[in-house]
Amino acid sequence: MRLRIPGGRSPVDPRQRGQAPLSHDADLGDAELDDTALARLYAYPADSGTAPGAWVRANMVASLDGAAVVDGQSAGLSSPGDRRVFWALRALADVIVVGAGTARAEGYHPTRTKEPWASLGLRTGRPAAPPLALVSQSLELDPATPLIADAPDDARTIIITCESSPAGRRAALARAADVIVAGEHSVDLAAAFAGLADRGLRHVLCEGGPRLLTDIVAGGLLDELCLTVSPLLAGVGPVRILAGALFPAHRLRLAHLLEEDGVLFARYHSIPA
Repeated sequence: MRLRIPGGRSPVDPRQRGQAPLSHDADLGDAELDDTALARLYAYPADSGTAPGAWVRANMVASLDGAAVVDGQSAGLSSPGDRRVFWALRALADVIVVGAGTARAEGYHPTRTKEPWASLGLRTGRPAAPPLALVSQSLELDPATPLIADAPDDARTIIITCESSPAGRRAALARAADVIVAGEHSVDLAAAFAGLADRGLRHVLCEGGPRLLTDIVAGGLLDELCLTVSPLLAGVGPVRILAGALFPAHRLRLAHLLEEDGVLFARYHSIPA
């Protein structure tokens, strides 16, 4: 996996103009990235752990023609390099936010940190793996499912829902998971991320699905997008990385670009309005 950085310099946190640069090397050039360099390259902005609110990063994979799934799952677009970045991003995050439907479709389980990331000290002072936060308005979730019941005590699964969700289901889930109620008739993601930040979970990693990511972008809540582009044409019809309501065009700035075996790994930052 090799690095390309536009302009040959480190990007800065767009919310802190003229202040702390992101903590990755701008001098890696065309070198092959080892695990330490990759983790440094994807590090959250140095002051994002203490700044008000959460830093919201999304990680998605797409084909050359924009498909987010092949045969109903994102695994058909993945690669060894994509899985390497996937686990690095998880190790760096405080919490992983995902739509409940995506978690079911992709067969999610309580998170874990894989080697070599577990040995790099990325989780020092935090649970061994970040908790999952499932976004659901209907709460069609079984508290006994391993996704909830098997989560470790120090990283219990979090359920993000709204006041209009079924009270009985909410009470049942609250016995096995932590519940954040954000919004009245629909989930208020700004309030949800504020609730996560209040718990010390400021480094947010969103893994989709497309409707959740659309809501995040439309709400002006996306700070960063990590996008793997697979050298594959999936054809007409597959789901794209965004789905749902239209919103005004949202411009991003390329922070870095990696390549391995024809697969591209881009990191983009939102440009403040």
